[in-house]
Amino acid sequence: MKKIAVVGAGTMGSGIAHTFSQHGYSVQLIDNQIQALDAAMVSIDKNLQRQQKKGLLDQGSAAEILKRIKTMNVLEAGVQNADLVVEAIVEDFDAKAAIFEHLDIFCPSNCILASNTSSISIGKMAACTKRPDKVIGMHFMNPVPVMPLVEIISGIKTSAETINIIKAISESIGKSALLVKDYPGFIANRILMPMINEAIISLNEGVSGVETIDKIMKLGMAHPMGPLELADYIGLDVCLSILKVLHQGFGSSKYAPCPLLVNMVNSGSIGVKSGEGFYRYIPGTKEKVVSERFKSKL
Repeated sequence: MKKIAVVGAGTMGSGIAHTFSQHGYSVQLIDNQIQALDAAMVSIDKNLQRQQKKGLLDQGSAAEILKRIKTMNVLEAGVQNADLVVEAIVEDFDAKAAIFEHLDIFCPSNCILASNTSSISIGKMAACTKRPDKVIGMHFMNPVPVMPLVEIISGIKTSAETINIIKAISESIGKSALLVKDYPGFIANRILMPMINEAIISLNEGVSGVETIDKIMKLGMAHPMGPLELADYIGLDVCLSILKVLHQGFGSSKYAPCPLLVNMVNSGSIGVKSGEGFYRYIPGTKEKVVSERFKSKL
């Protein structure tokens, strides 16, 4: 496997493309929005420059990595020679199902179709294709070039051969590939999202304030980032989507999204990418302050 196609040029897609290219793979980055592709290449370039400054890459290596990534705004043309396609679009089943139906038509018969989904059933997506044995989950963590984990999710019809190939390719790009079964939220988000939701519930109930909740988890539990800051970083819209999948999949009230989270997403305050969530982010800097709406909390 040498030819990788990544569908979706957002934060995760660009990070996945960067990581595969950095380890010698030819990458086709696909998005129907040319602006998104341009922004992704700018972001990858900046991240490569950051790696250079840290001494992780030399100038020549960074230039070669960038050259191995080609962009394409037509799905059919971008995947026709792919050995592996990694879908990294919005966390919505209908949108993903439409992509997988098209991939099944236009990809080579031996091509493996992977999803970077953080919660949606792999088996359900596989059912949209005629190659369910070659459909698998590759849940990368953000930021992809830095985080060492890939959560590998096997659907009920995913073959052992596909699992072994994806485990090997994940390890070839410097990741630890850990296998889980196809249940809502898998492992990472089945455990993480209820914690984030409980932090939001605690804030909503006035138990404590944004900074205090985050500091308690950082100082008391050795978490590198507090749950509310992490939610902002992930995207509150993504957190809400995952909690809805968990709530629907398990039918348990313990996964019900906090009304405050729902209200914030509905108002467009979804975290770092919108400039404000539980914190307000200062453009052009790494600085952040607690959002005005939460400053009255304890």
